Amino acid sequence: MNPESPNQPWLTNIAELKQAYRSTHHILIKAKEAAHPPEEQQLIAEMIADVNYAIEWMHTGKCPGNRRGIERRAAYQREKLVDPFQMQIYMQQYSPVTDKPAAVTELQRIQIEQALAGLSTRERECYELHHGMSYSLSEIAELLGVKKGTVQGYVQTASKKVVQAKQGEHKEHQS
Repeated sequence: MNPESPNQPWLTNIAELKQAYRSTHHILIKAKEAAHPPEEQQLIAEMIADVNYAIEWMHTGKCPGNRRGIERRAAYQREKLVDPFQMQIYMQQYSPVTDKPAAVTELQRIQIEQALAGLSTRERECYELHHGMSYSLSEIAELLGVKKGTVQGYVQTASKKVVQAKQGEHKEHQS
């Protein structure tokens, strides 16, 4: 295939793309061997890692490093328990930082409060910080003075309780 041909694309399928990445990989390996300053070798090593990542992704069809695809996760891992935007708006109404009125309807506010009512104080703190204020688990652990795994346990337990509360609410509406 002629890369200068204006009427045909340079690469026509994934096999050609993989081959182009492999040839780039070989060129980078030779360039790394010829590089002298350590900074240049480090830069080329990072480029090689990026090319390897792309090659693996094309070969497997999945993001490298992911052990389980989203399609294989359990339902509670795939589904959002409460609309994240509603949860953040709910949290903003109690935050002294914002002066804007919350855009949560009265019904939504009641549903969120009912779902959170069954949580312990620590579970609710962790759940609100994580889902309502978008803090990472590490940030919450540092803030509360506990380990990250402990925070993760509180958030998971709270999430399960919220799901149970929402399922109970859903069954009440069907009756």
